[in-house]
Amino acid sequence: MFEKSDQQLITKAQSGNKRAWLNLIKRYESQVYNYGIRMTGTREDALDLMQEVFISVFRNLNNYRGEGSFRGWIFKIAHYRCIEFYRRKKPHQALDDSPEIESKEPCLETSMVSSQNANQLVSAMQQLPLSQKAVIELKFFGQFTFEEIAEQLGISANTAKSRMYSALSKLKTLLEVEYA
Repeated sequence: MFEKSDQQLITKAQSGNKRAWLNLIKRYESQVYNYGIRMTGTREDALDLMQEVFISVFRNLNNYRGEGSFRGWIFKIAHYRCIEFYRRKKPHQALDDSPEIESKEPCLETSMVSSQNANQLVSAMQQLPLSQKAVIELKFFGQFTFEEIAEQLGISANTAKSRMYSALSKLKTLLEVEYA
């Protein structure tokens, strides 16, 4: 069976087709959830963030003009919801709460090492400023180009590159301390 394009689903969802809307959610829910895990550090917060993102997408779907990719538009909304999350976040919440990252690798030992490494990376990312964390998330996990990142964050491509290199340097230092 042929998979419908985002634009076909969007057009149908804009006209009230619930199945098209559910297909859009299904297509992007794991990506938005994983973004939430890496940005917030907990499953509960990631689920809350995912819910807020899809509520915003639903409310604003008629405003989507197709000027960029739908995926990029969703992640732009996710970024704004993430900023709101950090504004609401209580200052005394621990940064040490690292989420359990699910792995689909068959070997238990490899899976445990991979999961531990992922948890350490997520924990280290929680120590980055939001502006750097967002660029790392979008570049490496979202696989967006610097131009797409710049558009989503409202910054220049050079600023996105600068933030990425600063974040990578901090992550390297944090992870070296963790392994030392």
